Amino acid sequence: MRARVEGERRLRLDASWSFVIDEAGEWTEPSAIPAAARWRAARVPGTLAQALIEDGARFDDLPPLDSIDVWYKTSFANSAPAELRLHGLASLADVYLDGRLALRSDNMFHAHAIEIEAPGAHDLHIRFRSVEREIATKSGRARWRPRMITPAGLRHIRTTALGRLPGFAPPTPPVGPWRAVELIEHGALRLLDVDMRPAVRERRASLRVTLTLAGGADAEPRLLCGDAEARFEPVSDNRIIAELALPDAKLWTPHTHGEPHLYAVAAQIGDRRIDLGRTGFRDIRVDRGEDGGGFALRVNDIPLFCRGACWTTADAVSLAGGREDCAPLLRAMRDAGMNMVRVPGVTLYESDDFYALCDELGLMVWQDFAFANFDYPIQDAAFHASVEREAAEFLKRTQISPSLVVLCGGSEVYQQASMLGLAEAKWRSPLFDETLPDLVRAQRADAIYVENSPSGGPLPFHADEGVSHYYGVGAYRRGLDDARRANVRFASECLGFANMAEDDSLRRDFGDAPLASPLFAARVARDTGATQTFGDVTEHYMRLLYGCDPATLRESDPQLYLDSARAAVAETMEAAIGEWRRGGSTTHGAIVWFFKDLWPGAGWGVVDAHGEPKSAYHALKRAFRPLALILTDESVNGLFVHLRNDSPQRVEGEITLTCFRDGHVPVMRASRNVSVEPHSVATLRDTEFWGGFFDTALAYNFGPPSHDLTVARFVSAAGGAEIEAFHFPLGRSAAKSQLGLKAKIEEDDDGFILALTTEIAAQSVAIDDESFVPQENWLHLSPGATRRVRLVARSADARPKGKARALNGEAVRYG
Repeated sequence: MRARVEGERRLRLDASWSFVIDEAGEWTEPSAIPAAARWRAARVPGTLAQALIEDGARFDDLPPLDSIDVWYKTSFANSAPAELRLHGLASLADVYLDGRLALRSDNMFHAHAIEIEAPGAHDLHIRFRSVEREIATKSGRARWRPRMITPAGLRHIRTTALGRLPGFAPPTPPVGPWRAVELIEHGALRLLDVDMRPAVRERRASLRVTLTLAGGADAEPRLLCGDAEARFEPVSDNRIIAELALPDAKLWTPHTHGEPHLYAVAAQIGDRRIDLGRTGFRDIRVDRGEDGGGFALRVNDIPLFCRGACWTTADAVSLAGGREDCAPLLRAMRDAGMNMVRVPGVTLYESDDFYALCDELGLMVWQDFAFANFDYPIQDAAFHASVEREAAEFLKRTQISPSLVVLCGGSEVYQQASMLGLAEAKWRSPLFDETLPDLVRAQRADAIYVENSPSGGPLPFHADEGVSHYYGVGAYRRGLDDARRANVRFASECLGFANMAEDDSLRRDFGDAPLASPLFAARVARDTGATQTFGDVTEHYMRLLYGCDPATLRESDPQLYLDSARAAVAETMEAAIGEWRRGGSTTHGAIVWFFKDLWPGAGWGVVDAHGEPKSAYHALKRAFRPLALILTDESVNGLFVHLRNDSPQRVEGEITLTCFRDGHVPVMRASRNVSVEPHSVATLRDTEFWGGFFDTALAYNFGPPSHDLTVARFVSAAGGAEIEAFHFPLGRSAAKSQLGLKAKIEEDDDGFILALTTEIAAQSVAIDDESFVPQENWLHLSPGATRRVRLVARSADARPKGKARALNGEAVRYG
């Protein structure tokens, strides 16, 4: 939270920066830089990798950024006493003002301030020192060494793992002023500190605000929130406090279950106003279940199924985090029915704009503190003090953010050690068991603290207690039924695959034959040191679902290979999420690994490096719908139909269940009226439709199969909602046949719609259009029905022109 005081002057120092590289690390102060040194233009906020790439370098051309020093410089002038704020320096920095050392920073997550007493012109130099040279000065043996993050000595340095993850990220470790540098000239009123505590007790909201002012208040101060106000009372000469009750405040609720209500907060002191931002009021609790091993979040006493994806920054090179960078991605998450974003420990603490957007969009944030995999030297006093300050600063600036609901010690620290066979006493750390939870209790007692992701079971990575990183379906190549058998309670990370981008993106990044590109092969997601890539994982599910030989298909029909890979991932993800959201499930959260690729390639992202949705995104959009229709095969118990309603309103309508032979001949059809209460699930057995026995799941094998497809369709009595779910009792198919697929453009007041019809059921229909993005894609079509898909224009004055193709059938052009 950055409060703004009326009358102060803020100037972002984002122009006229330049940089010079010192490979040997010999220039120890500005005067030591040779006059002939080659200074080049740099963007601030930004990173050295960004500057080099903008200067023409490619990823393969970048020097080892952790092994060199670099200097940044600029000049500025102030007309009154001012404060120079540096909001983030990556990762080891010496700051010189007018040739004199003003501060040293050894933590990229710290913010800094330098007081400038006299007006005038100033020169600012920042030396960013080599991380590798600093590591060489450190001593002490770690109890374990992870392979995923390099170098191993990075445990001593407070920086991000981004850029140091060779299996799935570009080699761009952040070096430079990655967050804003600004100059603040204070007015007559100067704010030194703000402490804000929104709270909810028995569904009644309150707000306590403490302000620390330079010189105190010279007029009666008032606290304003929404339509309510209260008077500040003095605590000391320069501290004032106000408490405000808001009994009529509407509570902040995730967008899938209600409305994310926010209220503007301000202080008025005489004729001067202090903008304190916006906050929301909500109550968050954990339900551990009857056995104490669960993890189910309740917001405002509403039970939640938390679903979403892990965040990987808007741009892996620049680490840009402005509103314009984050908003398109966070809106895409909301539009996909996601209600939680996890910021994992391998990344960083995001920008103020990021958390403000999550507040506005109704996206809950699970924030890991920026620790991952390593055995951190918390016994070192200086390290301990540095991480305490890091955590306290983050908690302070996000103090009024209602979206921040879970604070987690870090990512896979306890899992890493326990998977290496170490006993619990060897991998527990006071950092996660004492230091961080104490800070959370002191500053964000309204959030849930989790010691590590994963944690909570007999071993941290077991899925049936606490929070888990579930990859039974995915990396461990288990069958789809493992999603249920593992008894997942809350997957704070799950379902990793090599997800293929769409054809346009692949051509742009890897040419017309992407599968033949060595660069494409090198960019397939992998864990360092593992014998398999995640391309192997995706191919496993291609074989499982479609019975194909991926190696043969790759050579004989590259397009079908890519489409089968996309379809397999989409089908697998949707099936797993369906298992977890069905009635009677023990699972209360699924956070997919991860949202956006860090660079072009077959990465874990459900959108590609350009922000374009992949097949996985569209599958999750269906699986995560607040109103979801799910079919589950319960073996000899038949087929179950689940209608899940996360909304605050009762839902009524009709479900029709139809079984088809040969993909189009109806052999059974029946309908049932259904009503679902808010935040609940209605489950119907197939016999409730048929009124007697019919082998819907084909579990009994009495004679030849009667059908090969079952479609459930829900139509809302209120109109507007029509959703389908599909079950393939004989398995899915990629065998090509003539389906009678048709695509026709329609136009209404909101733009263009693609109307899709088919005579025979079409599986995994993909829509390709260079000028439009389909709001639905990689979808199944039931025979005889019309599916209308909204097309969103990429640019003005465009008209739709493209093709729709079915995995099991033909491609047809439109426009």
